[in-house]
Amino acid sequence: MNQILAALDAAWRILVVGIVLGAILPTLFGFGIRALAWGTGGDAETHDEGVMPPPHPVGRWIAGAIFALVIVVVLLGLGYILAHGLGMTITFNGLMPVFTPKA
Repeated sequence: MNQILAALDAAWRILVVGIVLGAILPTLFGFGIRALAWGTGGDAETHDEGVMPPPHPVGRWIAGAIFALVIVVVLLGLGYILAHGLGMTITFNGLMPVFTPKA
């Protein structure tokens, strides 16, 4: 019975990570692309007049923040994989993550 509970525990963790990395991050990236298009004055629809809407500087700031968040999450994921491959753990002793040997 303990093996079944351990397998279910691992399965829900894998499901959550798969949803976060497989659905939420690409969706955030798509919102960043949309905000970047809004920030440069682009539009997803075509217009017959050929007149582009005016650019919005706020869109560029939003796009930059979203892209920065996506990059940080990807780098933290790579750091997690690297740390566990080297037999270490990641600790946050402040702002920056630090690799520490497993005790």
